[in-house]
Amino acid sequence: MSLSFQGEIKSRIPEYVMGADKMRQIDVLLSANEVWKKEAYLHMRKLLYHMVQKKSSDMDFGGYRANEYIWYRTFGDKAPETKVPTYTVDETNAMALSILSEAQKNVLYEKRSIDFAYTLVVSENEPIIRYRGNVYFERNELSVNFRMINQKLFPLSSLQLPEQIIHRLDLQYEKSGLFLITGITGSGKSSTLDIIVDMNNHNNQAQIIILGNPIEYIHKSDKCIVSHREVGADVVSFERGCVEALRQDPDIIVVGEMRDPETIATVLEVTDSGHKVFSTLHTSSTVDSIHRIIAEFPPDEQERIRFRLADVLKVVISQKLVPNKKGSVTLAKEILTVDSSVQAAIRNGNITEIFQMITEGKDKGMFTMQQDLHRLYRMGIIEAKTAMNYANNKKVMANLLKFQQ
Repeated sequence: MSLSFQGEIKSRIPEYVMGADKMRQIDVLLSANEVWKKEAYLHMRKLLYHMVQKKSSDMDFGGYRANEYIWYRTFGDKAPETKVPTYTVDETNAMALSILSEAQKNVLYEKRSIDFAYTLVVSENEPIIRYRGNVYFERNELSVNFRMINQKLFPLSSLQLPEQIIHRLDLQYEKSGLFLITGITGSGKSSTLDIIVDMNNHNNQAQIIILGNPIEYIHKSDKCIVSHREVGADVVSFERGCVEALRQDPDIIVVGEMRDPETIATVLEVTDSGHKVFSTLHTSSTVDSIHRIIAEFPPDEQERIRFRLADVLKVVISQKLVPNKKGSVTLAKEILTVDSSVQAAIRNGNITEIFQMITEGKDKGMFTMQQDLHRLYRMGIIEAKTAMNYANNKKVMANLLKFQQ
């Protein structure tokens, strides 16, 4: 036991009370005992600050899955931490509840999950630290994930994007269209998107509206006026936020994630109206991204969606964070820039042909994930086995490595 009141929780709440009912009773106990609530909250803060000291990207705890440990992901590997206390499920339930507002707890009880942002202020002399949090039910107990949001953006040059692609991403060169950053969870999509937003903020006199769930990085208005609207706090949904943005005089709209057909349809409509829209998808390649968007709609609507997507899609960047020889991670990416040939392939449903266009499109700023992994291998940044492990097409990757030898 690490919290002084753990025994009180166990004795006051019957074993047959489970799930949301149990969490409500724990919350009542915390509300009636401010000292307990503060103790749980301070333990949470210490664990979050330990993330900074370990240079970890994520922290997980709670539920039976954690075996009472706090788990940290550091440079890609997630493992239990032996340098911090262990906690029972009742203790982690109390810690999770201590950091949520009443409104957030109500959402948690109703939907069994809640996304939120949290700001940690350690002292006046240290910069604030922001986290993206998710609390959810797992086997009737609360489990928690925190991801640390990098408050210092990397320079645009760190993305190593071709000049043609940078121009398309910049509002001064291209005023409208849909631009996608894709990848699996933890691939750095949000960081890439924030770097692109930062470039536009410093290069253009315009207005940027950011819709996030939650809002992660806060951009200070420079040449652009930048609005941040958090789903659940400032706006009901991504879909509604897109519609409302049209009445707020935007030049750029950033949609944190296209996670459902309604949001995707609304994003396509907003882009079709002549705005520049950036968003993300949980897909592992550029071609998969196109397939995913179309597949979200019923068969009788897919032809219409293909034609609309062909008209508005401009650039897709699919990325991964791969282990390097220095023990950290390096960005690997695949880039598709849409020209008339790609448009025709999308309209005609010949999407599988696009992969070959990317392979042969170096002069246009395009390359496949395998080609970029091969580049990193040739530069001595990653091992050959890493290139194979993270390739989307193992056969193509093997041929590239064989040719290198």
